[in-house]
Amino acid sequence: MSADTSQAIWDRARRYQSVLVGQGAQVTDADILQPAGTLLDLYGEDIRARAFTTQDPLRGEQMLRPDFTVPIVQQHMASASEPARYTYLGKVFRKQETDETRPTEFVQVGFEVFDGKDVAAADAEVFATFAGILADVPVTPMTGDIGILRAAVIGLNTTQRRRAALMRHLWRPRRFRALLDRFGGITPTPAARTALLANADAMADLPAVLGLRSESEIALRIDALRVDASADPISGFELDLLDALLKVRETAPNALATLRDIAVDLPSIGAAIDGMSMRLDALESRGIDVDALPFEAAYGRTSMEYYDGFVFGFSSNTNLNIPPVATGGRYDALTAVLGGGHDGNGGVPAVGGVIRPDLVARAEAAQ
Repeated sequence: MSADTSQAIWDRARRYQSVLVGQGAQVTDADILQPAGTLLDLYGEDIRARAFTTQDPLRGEQMLRPDFTVPIVQQHMASASEPARYTYLGKVFRKQETDETRPTEFVQVGFEVFDGKDVAAADAEVFATFAGILADVPVTPMTGDIGILRAAVIGLNTTQRRRAALMRHLWRPRRFRALLDRFGGITPTPAARTALLANADAMADLPAVLGLRSESEIALRIDALRVDASADPISGFELDLLDALLKVRETAPNALATLRDIAVDLPSIGAAIDGMSMRLDALESRGIDVDALPFEAAYGRTSMEYYDGFVFGFSSNTNLNIPPVATGGRYDALTAVLGGGHDGNGGVPAVGGVIRPDLVARAEAAQ
């Protein structure tokens, strides 16, 4: 990236941020070096595949900022001031292990809203703000709702352990599908697990140090595997309902109608669908053409791990080889994990998004 281009990107980023300040957002920032422990607790070892790490003699392992959301949430949760709106501007850093053409550092402009008075209105505010910024850019929006899928999994007629396993792997579609097939009796239990159960008594007599687990931990694990092996499979009817849900890809009003049909037999998603309906009303009140707004039930599953509700993105119409120029969504659960919350339930309703000025520039250049 040339110096001229780089300066143009920063100038563009500042223009975008000025729009967010005009929305009432407070300008904030986050350290480039972030404690690795927090990110590892959130994402596990997977984060190492995309974050640059370094060691500090006093602070331990640190990571070059892979995103702004986590530190901004921590700052907000420490302040206990709500409602609040923040905007930030700066570089984030990501490893690129498969595509040399993708940058390892790039500029983001972000907008985060912590406001639980009207969740649908806050979702609509963030989406409409980004849509306004991108009004003259050749992009197409996409929306989704991870909360509907989460509600469907929580409502499955199966064990809590199996529901928890499926929830952990919502972001990994292949692993999620493999678990569904196993829990539904479509594929057999892995041979290694079957062998472990067959030799459970012998395993319990092995020295605990071999597996770095205590005898009680080994016993609890074996008991859990036995309970899982004896559980009834998830019914084919419920599996079909989940498949139908994941295939929903329509304009938002049509998607809403289809999801309401599915909810007749899967009532656990009813509240999430009501939330989607209220959000569409709020979007329409902000001038969004809801009748033409695309909705995909599975949208965001592979790239938006900390979102647990509404998700959205804007993709270039003219350069299909670049990532979405802007993405965002709702992440209520993240606030509970990072700060304990102030609402008595452990979390604070929050929604936000980021825009990449370099990608916007590429989308415009390809017109």
